[in-house]
Amino acid sequence: MVTLEILSSLTNFVVQTISNSGYIGIFLLMVGESALIPIPSEVVMPFSGYLVSSGKFNVLLVIAAGSLGNLAGSLIAYFVGAYVGRGLVLKYGRYILIRKSHLDIAESYFKKYGDRATFVSRLLPIVRTYVSLPAGTGKMSLGRFSILTLAGSIIWNAALTFIGIKLGQNWVGIKKYSSFFDAIVVIAVIIAIIYYWRKRRSSIPEVA
Repeated sequence: MVTLEILSSLTNFVVQTISNSGYIGIFLLMVGESALIPIPSEVVMPFSGYLVSSGKFNVLLVIAAGSLGNLAGSLIAYFVGAYVGRGLVLKYGRYILIRKSHLDIAESYFKKYGDRATFVSRLLPIVRTYVSLPAGTGKMSLGRFSILTLAGSIIWNAALTFIGIKLGQNWVGIKKYSSFFDAIVVIAVIIAIIYYWRKRRSSIPEVA
């Protein structure tokens, strides 16, 4: 129940921020999402997509705001990794829900796949939030990091935005039932994305 309450609170916070602040709200939320703060892009971008479908937002500006926010937040995390280090992040990270297990996964992923992990991780839930830290710790080329981060973020944000567009007016129907159902929707979206990408990756031959 605690997890559901957190997800529900995050969902409501995201919706209110975007509703009140528009593109700037999208940008700032996505900065946080990539700067080691677990703000769910799986809510930010689909809800923004819904606002596109209702005529309030422009699809290209939504994707641009989200992707530039990701880049800015990722650069913050990169420099934290490069100049602050993992230890200090773990010491104070609990105050913004950073878990050691999440950092371990991101570091393992980065060590296994190297620089290309920066791009691929942008298409994976959870890992996308934390991979910038090991990239900074490993002193990855800043230019290459920025390009791969932006490219992956554009793909991810475009996909989530179009999911929101497809949901269309159903978002309003979903929102009216209860905060509990909001959390279920977030969980369902995350599970669907994870399942899709695991299935897709399993069908692609491993690159030596």
